[in-house]
Amino acid sequence: MEHTASERPAARGARRRRSLSFGARLLRDYPVLVLAIPGMLIILAFQYYPLYGNVIAFQDFQPYLGIGKSLWNGVQNFAVVGNGDPEFLNAVKNTLILTLIQTVIVFPAPIVVAITLHTLLSNRLRQLVQSILYLPHFMSWVIVVAIFQQVLGGTGMINNWLRSHGLDPVHIIGNAEAFRALLTSQVMWKDTGWATILFLAVLSQIDRSLYEASAVDGSSRWQQILHVTLPGLRPIIILLLILKLGDSLSVGFEQIILQQPAVGTEASEVLDTYVYNNGILGGAWGVSAAVGLVKGLIGLALVLAANKLAHRLGEEGIYRG
Repeated sequence: MEHTASERPAARGARRRRSLSFGARLLRDYPVLVLAIPGMLIILAFQYYPLYGNVIAFQDFQPYLGIGKSLWNGVQNFAVVGNGDPEFLNAVKNTLILTLIQTVIVFPAPIVVAITLHTLLSNRLRQLVQSILYLPHFMSWVIVVAIFQQVLGGTGMINNWLRSHGLDPVHIIGNAEAFRALLTSQVMWKDTGWATILFLAVLSQIDRSLYEASAVDGSSRWQQILHVTLPGLRPIIILLLILKLGDSLSVGFEQIILQQPAVGTEASEVLDTYVYNNGILGGAWGVSAAVGLVKGLIGLALVLAANKLAHRLGEEGIYRG
């Protein structure tokens, strides 16, 4: 009976909307549409218009001729994807390894932190910890890299302390073997706290009576997390994971390019830096555009596949086809 009663206002609203003509709805909503125009223009200018540049992938592009006068060369630029170019394969390998690390380690980190904050801390202490965790997100990558160098570098705080106590220094900054661990630790320090915002918002909406009922049934704190907290977080986890997969091959251009000279391209070259080093610095504009286009298409395919899988698992995903 409650379900029927709750549907009546929505049904009446839907019938009222259908009864209005397009012109009447336009006249009714024009203040909102006018306010949306600047945002739409920015999206068109900076998100959609640059897509036109992908035609460079099918050209022998010369900057002094521009897109209009450069010669078309079909799919020759895409040959780098399949001809076994060692630099490209190295970039693909490093990108896939970092993608796996970020998906398995970095993505779950804010979920664990959010559950810990929500479960274990008082409100006052939680707000203090949240404020501290959010701060690194507002620092640029230049500042973050500089802080890590001051702490972990050869003349940094930790190595100076080790020398002063007669111990051997640890070689982290500039060490190719430790580069992936360094990147992962920097990403987690900078963004884990900020990424907890969405999860904490969802946790605050979980019905407290569910926790009270489980406590009455004798559930431990760990069982409450397994059977109440995680099911409540599942929709937002799946949504963010789908969005993450779409951007999974972008593993941190600015962060890596700042530290690439110290470790070399063998350990640090990823698809984003490959595009920059070969396109902007090397002048291979067409090849770099082709690599970037393939990377974007793979990201799109991953989003579509993940969204389809989410539907089969009974979740909403990011859209309904």
